[in-house]
Amino acid sequence: MVERRISDGKRIGQLLASEITGLSVGVLAALSVTGADTDATPSEAGTRAYRVAHDGDVVAGVWLYPGHAELRLTGQRGWPATVPGRRVTREGADSLRIETGAGVKQAVDALRAVLPADSG
Repeated sequence: MVERRISDGKRIGQLLASEITGLSVGVLAALSVTGADTDATPSEAGTRAYRVAHDGDVVAGVWLYPGHAELRLTGQRGWPATVPGRRVTREGADSLRIETGAGVKQAVDALRAVLPADSG
């Protein structure tokens, strides 16, 4: 059994991108990764790595830090208050802090909660 805990911001961002692009059911099937900066490296101030689009509309951005990644909602969207890791950045963005690779699944579930209901 693997005991290693993934806590590198770049690796977490990569896992999140893989999860998003691999989804194929319901409302999540319309998600895509756009504007990816393949050279993005984590920084203390945060480095934007890519955007997340839903049916072509950008709904979030992913920022890399040395020990975590952040999924920041765009526009008027906000995370439900009950989402673990939710915070508001200095810039006023509603952000979800993802500190481990295992947290990627929770982040995707939280993203599902703020997207329009599946019409299909």
